[in-house]
Amino acid sequence: MSNSPISEGQTSQPVANTLRHAIVVVGGGAAGITVAAQLLERDRTLDVAIIEPSDKHYYQPAWSLVGGGAYRLEDTIRDEKDCIPPGATWIKAAAQTFEPEQNRVVTQDGRRIEYDYLIVCPGIQIDWDKIEGLQDAIGKDGVTSNYSKDYAPYTWEVLKNFQGGNAIFTFPATPIKCAGAPQKIMYLADDTFRSNGVRDRTNVIYCTPGAKIFAIPGYCESLEKIVDRRNIEVKYQHNLKAIRPQTKEAIFETTTEAGVEEIAVPYDMIHVTPPMSAPDFIKNSPLAVQEGPSKGWVDVDKYTTQHNVYPNVFSLGDASSLPNSKTAAAIRRQAPALVENLLSVKASRELGGKYGGYACCPLVTGYGRTIMAEFDYDKVPKSSFPFDPTQERYSMWLVKRYVLPWLYWNRMLKGKPFEADALAGGDR
Repeated sequence: MSNSPISEGQTSQPVANTLRHAIVVVGGGAAGITVAAQLLERDRTLDVAIIEPSDKHYYQPAWSLVGGGAYRLEDTIRDEKDCIPPGATWIKAAAQTFEPEQNRVVTQDGRRIEYDYLIVCPGIQIDWDKIEGLQDAIGKDGVTSNYSKDYAPYTWEVLKNFQGGNAIFTFPATPIKCAGAPQKIMYLADDTFRSNGVRDRTNVIYCTPGAKIFAIPGYCESLEKIVDRRNIEVKYQHNLKAIRPQTKEAIFETTTEAGVEEIAVPYDMIHVTPPMSAPDFIKNSPLAVQEGPSKGWVDVDKYTTQHNVYPNVFSLGDASSLPNSKTAAAIRRQAPALVENLLSVKASRELGGKYGGYACCPLVTGYGRTIMAEFDYDKVPKSSFPFDPTQERYSMWLVKRYVLPWLYWNRMLKGKPFEADALAGGDR
């Protein structure tokens, strides 16, 4: 194999309508690059191709810090070609349909990519359109979101220029990339408002459709104490349905004794975490879960990452049905299990890899303070460090701000092992 990435379809030359590779990876984000790199670390002779349309690769875990003015957006972006593992083939295209009975992926430009083994990890779809009025309102007049590189810098503009009033931060009624991310920017905003002398005329409000501020016991109680200490108002069972920029109102669906009703909450700024789902081309494919709460996500066994119908198909990352938090750290633990099991299937061996649901969410609770939340399928706090993981620590801020980005670019995407699970790519 070559020592540098190979690219198919990036020049003006005609491209073949049908291609074939032994292992095809759909998605060149954190999951796709990590798993491809780990496969090639195990065996440099493997024929691995990555289907990915984007020219750029983004370190999304830092976008919360960009929104808080503590990180530069440009430092979260690299050329995709520099992230493709040496020896892998980059097919610069977007997957459109799956034909698993024929072991084939069809791209939007009409190419048919045949495979022996398929790894599906195109990430998550952000459904901006599911909140009425959001697409027209976002990016101006105090409406922002760190879930896009286009708006994270605007978040910082909003925070540092805020003069008081209602500052609302929302969480949607869907799975999302890192369940802690919607809170992180709220704590950074609270610090900023205090530093700028406007906190005494500001109402910081957190709106969530859930009944708890965080799903993992131990961390939840710590966060409840933090919002109490900061005098942050938490509105439970509040799901954002619409933005009315003309009147600067956020419309929430909430459950009361009288039933479900809509209420309007005025805002002077609002940070929106939009609803998210599996990409449409996954939802509409034979690979998706067909019924139940995981409907639409790639249907895989939660321990082996192997597809429950097609044994030569695997999935990891945000698009999979794995019932854990969707974080880059989870990918770091999913990838070696997947690699072990794919190679076992290839060699006609029993599956030996097991993923236990590990996830890590560095909960930034202010400038210089972070709770390193680690947990697994049992939802029990764990720690890769010799201390109580439920407490805010300056050391964990340093890990989040400085250590995790370096490890992401230099270890995780290179397929290299490292020791502490908490240092496994962080969150969103």
